[in-house]
Amino acid sequence: MEASKDSVTCVGFPSPAANYMEAALDLNEHLVKHPSATFFVRVTGDAMIEAGICSGDILIVDRSLKPADNKIVVAVLNGEFMVRRMRIAQGRLRLAPGNDNCRPIEVDEGTDVEVWGVVTTVIHPL
Repeated sequence: MEASKDSVTCVGFPSPAANYMEAALDLNEHLVKHPSATFFVRVTGDAMIEAGICSGDILIVDRSLKPADNKIVVAVLNGEFMVRRMRIAQGRLRLAPGNDNCRPIEVDEGTDVEVWGVVTTVIHPL
């Protein structure tokens, strides 16, 4: 009898891990704390590469978390989405890149900026 092209036949000893098999793993259960306030975004560009965020990565962003100094956030600046590290010093807001080739953005009163949420997780393909 010929095996179907989609089947796999295992020969040899059973896996020692077979005794430790769990039910299906739900990443939402482990990575999303506030489902109704959470969204996913795919990164393009290398502005945060030194922070471990690369083009093609998927970010989990929580809108229910309060943006704070040193948090990585998704912000909209003059209609453009960006991922930056939020820095607050002496009452001034700065959006700092994680790449020495990019310049930080000093946010003044006339700047149209909105923080959409705080990045909680980076999913980085190998």
